[in-house]
Amino acid sequence: MRSTHLRGEFAHPGGYDRNTHRLLTRMRARIIDDIAAAGLEPGSRILDVGTGPGRLPLAIAAAFPSLRVDAVDLSAEMIEYARGVAGDAPVTFAVGDVARLPFPDHTFDLVVSSLSQHHWADVEGGIRDLRRVLRPGGRMWIYDARFALRRATAAARASFAPASVTRVPIRVTRVPVKLVSRLGARA
Repeated sequence: MRSTHLRGEFAHPGGYDRNTHRLLTRMRARIIDDIAAAGLEPGSRILDVGTGPGRLPLAIAAAFPSLRVDAVDLSAEMIEYARGVAGDAPVTFAVGDVARLPFPDHTFDLVVSSLSQHHWADVEGGIRDLRRVLRPGGRMWIYDARFALRRATAAARASFAPASVTRVPIRVTRVPVKLVSRLGARA
């Protein structure tokens, strides 16, 4: 189930992790802050889509031990690496495509995706499946480069109540320009 365009870029998960770990620290901190502000109940389930080496779900599990955290990635190599990094951390990892997630309907209270949406082969199908796995009232947050969210925004408006769809530019680097946006929607 490995996409050919992912082979070169993500064929070496350890190298990818070393190259991006520090770079993405601020992004992870921003997502942790957003989750803290969301007021999720203990036992709520969070899914990280496009988890890569698994650093975000591990940070979520460490910051919020009362939440259940799952993570999915298209790359079996990344998931194998993430499981190794996780050790016995309370995170469940799975291989899967965002457009065909390996989870039942209405499973998650929050779905997050951090800088992976621009890699999705089927953005519209991915958004539809994220909507499918959200519980009623659940939230979806996709963090990605501002330029990469146009199709995802249109797809979110087609799959969610349009009034619930938001796009918020956020600053996650020392550069004063807001290069990343958070696309949000509520089921």
